[in-house]
Amino acid sequence: NLQSANDSPVKADAKKPEAHHKFVIIGGGTAGLTVASQLKKASGEDIAVVGPSNVHYYQPLWTLVGGGVYPKEKSGRKMSDYIPNNVTWVQDSVVGFSPEQNSIKLANGSEISYNYLVVAAGLQIDWNKIPGLQQGLKDENSNVTSIYDYNYCEKTWKIMSNLNSGKVFFTQPSTPIKCGGAPQKIMWLTEANLRKRGVRSNVDIDFVLPQLAMFPVKKYADALNEMRIKKKVNAQFGNELVAIDVENRIATFKDKDGGEKKEKYDALHCVPPMSSPDFLKKSPLANSAGFVDVNTETLQHSKYKNIFALGDCSSLPTSKTAAAICSQAPVLVHNLMQVSKGGQTNAKY
Repeated sequence: NLQSANDSPVKADAKKPEAHHKFVIIGGGTAGLTVASQLKKASGEDIAVVGPSNVHYYQPLWTLVGGGVYPKEKSGRKMSDYIPNNVTWVQDSVVGFSPEQNSIKLANGSEISYNYLVVAAGLQIDWNKIPGLQQGLKDENSNVTSIYDYNYCEKTWKIMSNLNSGKVFFTQPSTPIKCGGAPQKIMWLTEANLRKRGVRSNVDIDFVLPQLAMFPVKKYADALNEMRIKKKVNAQFGNELVAIDVENRIATFKDKDGGEKKEKYDALHCVPPMSSPDFLKKSPLANSAGFVDVNTETLQHSKYKNIFALGDCSSLPTSKTAAAICSQAPVLVHNLMQVSKGGQTNAKY
């Protein structure tokens, strides 16, 4: 769905107080760019994408970087190559919404008005929710790592490829996360590498997760649990990482009843808590959980009929993956075009 443009996108001067676009898309990730591409083909009209980053990262590749398969540099491309031709790129962050006035406020203090708004802002990673995590990630010698960041995915491979014995934990939080399979994918890649190097029997692997099964879908949970047992991977169901003592290499876990236990680790791969971006949580677009409140079939906002949302920041009860975007984007674009022409939302996700 991401098609590299032959020409550069139009760069906007968002400081102009009269800045207006018919369609405004918040987010330059996979969801936002997919909608921008499909909407441009469907409408040919005035579209703006709002996003601050110069780089578009293909985040699923970070798991393979952590597994020693790819260099991390291959995961990033110039954002300007993926903004469709003749789509305006507003390179700034959104800090506020005024849906009654059909406008958004940017970090530079300016505002952009719109006829129709698409919110595809992704998820926010809350590194600070686990005391000691940021310290451990920044310390090259801590053996604490995570594939959920460009800066640390390479560290994962460095740690795991040099691990010859001891105890390694792979954790998963209780919050929604990007790609529900990634916490296990890096674990299985590491397990395979330990076997390949002939040191698997010297390393204890624990998968720690607050859920009570390996995966939300029973069919896959059963298969993964069977594989876990076969490969002698320990599971600590109903437990969650809550703190890290970096100096002493001790992880603190809390169980579902609130009890805590401390365990020594030789390596620790952490999947951090995640949430809807703060600027969305406090906005009138959010539901009680902080996600953009949309109809689960039409992707139209439950209150503001000229606003749509998809992807990780939406309230859609599906996995937060690029795979979900492939099904969501065509429905959203169809329904958005219908509404813009005075019609009804008749496509269903």
